[in-house]
Order: sequence, then C-alpha cells, then structure tokens
Amino acid sequence: MKRDPRRKAANTPTKSRRDALKNMMAMAGAAVVGVAAPARAMSPGASGSASGSVSWDREFDVVIVGSGFAGSAAAIEARRAGADVIVLEKMPYFGGNSAINGGAFAVANSRLQATLGIKDSVDTMIADMLKAGRGTNHVDLLRVICEGTASAYEFTLEYGVKYLDKVLQFGGHSVPRTMQTRNYSGGDIVVPLRQGAKKLGAFFKNKCKLERIVLNVQGDVEGVAVREGYAFPDENSGVIRHYRIRRGLIMCSGGFSRDLFYRKSQIPTLDESVDSTNHLGATAEGFHAMLAVNAMPVNSSSFQLGPWASPDEGGFGYAPQFNQQGTFPYGIMVDARTGKRFVNEMADRKTRADAELKLRDAQGKPVYPVTICTTAGTKDIPDTTLKAALRFGVARKYESIEALAEHNNIPLEPLKEQIARYNKAVEKGVDEEFGKPIRAKIFLDKPPFLSMRCWPKVHFAQGGVRINTRAEVLNMSTGKPIAGLFAAGEVVGGPHGESRLGSCSIADCLVMGRIAGRNAGSRSA
Repeated sequence: MKRDPRRKAANTPTKSRRDALKNMMAMAGAAVVGVAAPARAMSPGASGSASGSVSWDREFDVVIVGSGFAGSAAAIEARRAGADVIVLEKMPYFGGNSAINGGAFAVANSRLQATLGIKDSVDTMIADMLKAGRGTNHVDLLRVICEGTASAYEFTLEYGVKYLDKVLQFGGHSVPRTMQTRNYSGGDIVVPLRQGAKKLGAFFKNKCKLERIVLNVQGDVEGVAVREGYAFPDENSGVIRHYRIRRGLIMCSGGFSRDLFYRKSQIPTLDESVDSTNHLGATAEGFHAMLAVNAMPVNSSSFQLGPWASPDEGGFGYAPQFNQQGTFPYGIMVDARTGKRFVNEMADRKTRADAELKLRDAQGKPVYPVTICTTAGTKDIPDTTLKAALRFGVARKYESIEALAEHNNIPLEPLKEQIARYNKAVEKGVDEEFGKPIRAKIFLDKPPFLSMRCWPKVHFAQGGVRINTRAEVLNMSTGKPIAGLFAAGEVVGGPHGESRLGSCSIADCLVMGRIAGRNAGSRSA
C-alpha cells in the first residue's frame, strides 16, 4: 500500500527522497520511512581552547570539515597545492545537503549561454543577486563568486560532471544562466568531485564530528578535537581524538536549517511547526565552534524559506522541482479562497515565500495556495519527479478545470477568469498583472490539468561567519584573519544578503571552496 505523504506531521524528520537515502545519489523511488529526531547538535564544551596540554593523535597539513560542494572542491585544490588533506564528515554518508541538492548551478558567461546566444555578464548576475538580497550582500564576496562561476563550471567538467544541453531561468534571475545536472541531483557534482579528490590523495573520513577548534598561544589554529566513530545524533558516541593542523582548517560544515534550538533562539516562529528541506545533520555546531574562537558572525538570524515546497510531503520531496521547472514558469499559483494570483511566480524566493505566508485564515492557520499547469507545462520536470509526485498524491491530475477547482475548494468562476487573463498575457508575451517573464507560449487551456498545494519550508541559512576574499575567517574583535582558519559555503554569511537566488548556492560553494583550498593548501607548514 502506498503511503500518503500528507499524513506526516509538519516537521517530522523523514527518509523522504531528499533527506534519508544512505546512497544520496538515488533520487528516485525513495521509500518514506520515519527517523528519530536529532538532539541539540552542539555538544557541551564545543569551544575553542589553547593547545598547551593537548596530546596530538594525528597530524595533517589541511583538515576540511564537511564533504559537500565546498569541502570536495577545497580538497582538490588543497591537494593540487601539495598539501596532505583529510575531509571530515559527521554523518554516515558523504555530501550533506549538496548530495540532495537539485543540481542547479548558476553560471555567468557559460559556454552554453554563448552557444545559445544568451547575453549575460558578471555585473548582471551581481545585480540580480543584490536585488534578491535587498542590497545587504557583501559585494566583495559577491563579485569574487560571480567572476568565478565560469571557471568553476569548467572545473566540474574537468572532473566528469554532466549537464543538460539547455540553460534554465530560475526565479529572480533576469536571464537564463542555470546549468542543470543530467539527473537533477547535486550528487551529480559532489560524487565526481569527491572521487577526483580521492584520486589526488585526499582522505575522506565519515562518522567523525568536530568538537572544537584548538588554538595556540598566539591565537592561531593549531588543530581540532573530533569525535571519531560518531553515530548521529548520539552526542556521547565515539571517541575524542586530537588532530594537529600544519597549514589550515577549512570549515565547509554547511548551513543549520535543521537546528531547531538555534533556529528558535533567533526566530521563535521557526519552531517545530515549520518543516525544513535540509538533511537531518544540517545543524549549527560548526558555526558555533568558529564563534567560540572569536569568528565574526554575519546575518546569523537570516533564514530563507523555499516558496516551492509542499505541506503534503516531508522534507525536500518532489514539490520544488515540480514547481520550479513546471508550474512557476509555465503556470500560475492562486489563493485557494479567491482563485486569483497574488504574486509573480518567478520572483525571488523571499518575495514569493513572504506572499504565501500572508495567506492565513482568521485564526492564523495557513491557507495553502495552489499551483496549476497543464501537461505541456511539465516538459522540463524530470519524469521520475513527476511520476512520484502523482503517485504519492503530492501533485494531482484532473480532466477538467472544474474538477481541479472542486477538489481544491477554489471558486470556479473567479478561477476561470484568472486563467483567461493569464492566457491573454501568454499570447501577448507580457504579464501586466504581476510582471512574470513569459518564457514560452504554453497556455492553461487544455486538459489534463495538474495542481499542487504549496507552503514554505526552511531551506537555507543566509547567515554564518565573515570571511575575506581569500576565504579567511575574520576575528570579531580585530577584523583581521584568524590565522589558519578558512571557511566556504553555507556556513559563511554575507554573499547572499537577505535572500539567496535559486541555483546560486552551488556557485558560492564551488568558487569559495576552491579559493579556500588553494590558500589553505599553500600556507607555510
């Protein structure tokens, strides 16, 4: 018997397609199985300390914490620089959120853009990201990231990553610039990079959790205390070991959208009732360990909610690709009470999520908006995603708009009027109601029609530590680099401001991970 994903509570951790597979590359056909919720991620004593009395168990030139996009890219570059490298992963599987990411990579001036005649530039990408970030982005980092995307894209090709032969346009981007991996999976990138790093001699160790960063008497990074044999989420599992670091520690520990204790301490409304798209290990102990050695925090209470998620499944699920590749570009999203659109379906994530969160009844309970498209609008949705979404009842198919309206309790006549207005906009190529870019003449006119209920989920942590353009972590008291401490990826704050554009996370992780690896690997031992 198929299990209906809607039976799960809003924030019950699940082994859904995106947050439970031990083989994180298997993006289709996942079972829906319950998993115990993690305890608070940061263990007592996870703080910085001087190294005077430490007895070192092992020594490495470079230690990298986290095995996702940033960590794998950093490992390659550190090895290329001649460093002895170990990559630590606390979970039993490698890749973290990167492995369950959708594989969409924003690249300014890619070779495929040029082939297809798409005009783009670094400055245009910066402008788009600044607009989404409400102008609060750290532009020094933003420019380095955008300038480095084309090179990072070529870097992935060098290690065998395969992309579709088309360029997508995600919400908030003014031009198509998103490269999509063939299997719509971040694992399509992170696995080849990890294999490449291992071939170069980097060592990857899982079930190994960072406990604290150890400094010498000068305040420079001397090493780390780790918990080998860690069995998430048992904070008392494993054995404490100390690794001395000769060149640099690179923190690529990712975001912390699953850390309920930290989330609620920053924004009380992001409590157990709000689901997250992240894997269960996306918690804040890496960030806290850097704060304990006086790293500068940036924007640490800023979390992004994904506007394409569905309340009818746990975790990431099937909704994001269904909506991002289907209903948002080629259909509409309506308020179920009125049958009317209420936002530009291709706006940036914060604009859409904020608009959705306003849809509440008199008691403050969510009124879930409904996305609508035809089968013609599903042309860019991965076939496995579409079939699974329909099989589990996350998406539904109807032979008439009347049946769709009845099932979703949408007033029929206002919905028909809205669809008629939208079809006229498609014909004209201009959406005068909300300004959505009309990418193709795909009308909402012929059955079957498909729909899905939406509601935002916590997806990304914009906040983290402050770094400079060399990926060195800055001291909160002096503003100068903490010698030997580097960071890249989602654990860094600043590049994305108040809201990250879709497909810009891979760009950030790969570009800054490579920079961190080169600079840490080339430091004097």
